[in-house]
Amino acid sequence: MAPGVNLEFDPPAGLVQTMVALWRDDAQREGPSRITGSSNPSATRVGSPVGAARSGDGGAGTVTTMSSSSPGPDPVPAEPDGAAVPELGASVGAGPRVDPDAPFERMWLDEGSWVDVARGWVPDADQIHDVLVDAARWEQGRLYRYDHWVDEPRLGSWWRAGDPPPHPVVLEVHRALRTRYGVRFDGCGLARYRDGRDSVAFHRDRDMRWLDDTLIALVTLGARRPFVLRPRANRHAHALPDQGATHDLAPGSGDLLVMGGATQVGWEHAVPKVGGPVGDRISLQWRWTSKQGRPVQGASYRAPRHFSRR
Repeated sequence: MAPGVNLEFDPPAGLVQTMVALWRDDAQREGPSRITGSSNPSATRVGSPVGAARSGDGGAGTVTTMSSSSPGPDPVPAEPDGAAVPELGASVGAGPRVDPDAPFERMWLDEGSWVDVARGWVPDADQIHDVLVDAARWEQGRLYRYDHWVDEPRLGSWWRAGDPPPHPVVLEVHRALRTRYGVRFDGCGLARYRDGRDSVAFHRDRDMRWLDDTLIALVTLGARRPFVLRPRANRHAHALPDQGATHDLAPGSGDLLVMGGATQVGWEHAVPKVGGPVGDRISLQWRWTSKQGRPVQGASYRAPRHFSRR
């Protein structure tokens, strides 16, 4: 998907100048190097147990909703490549910022899989949502189902690190996540759920290939929607309620969810369809893999394999 800003959008006064200043500042800090992971042994391993005590995972068929109490953030690690990291909440001029005082809660799904939740981490998230609806360059994605391509039931966009962001907060969240978790991201994917009919089915992010040690961060802007998790053992348990979901994180506008460790190995996540009226929701998504372990083999919905009859 083509990154960048829709030039037909007439942004508020000063927004474009702020985005350009942020872009130039970030380019000067990072230089030309862009990496997804790092083999540097001094890098913080995302799958390592850190922070809050372990929580129960809920019984099969019982959906557990997360609470918001948590300890404070972890100590700020060094960049994987040793470069300086800007402080959390660094100045971006006028406009909303991430909240450095928002409490983080870590929930353990199993011995090696965890989810961090920070409620209200991005203030004024509804305002950011309204800007991104017009500023992002939305495109219709396609998925391969069975024997043909179908339209994905949501819209998508992409911001590449180093390009001007569609909103200043996208870059600030990018920096804050890099600071807290000690990894670098190639950019940010944007997914727009226009109403209750838009959704994404249960899945793992298999296109990352190396799933043993990953980090997927999501910031919700706009309407609250279910965000459910289930163990892979439940993927064929069709008799269970909620398709076997055991946790509903139900992120609201401004909430941060981070799936880490081996979550993509033993767990699946989904944004199910919603009956009745529901507002527009945008999900900002950052993904990283350490490229440790054995890579996943096989096709995916976006990269199918075809076989002849010969």
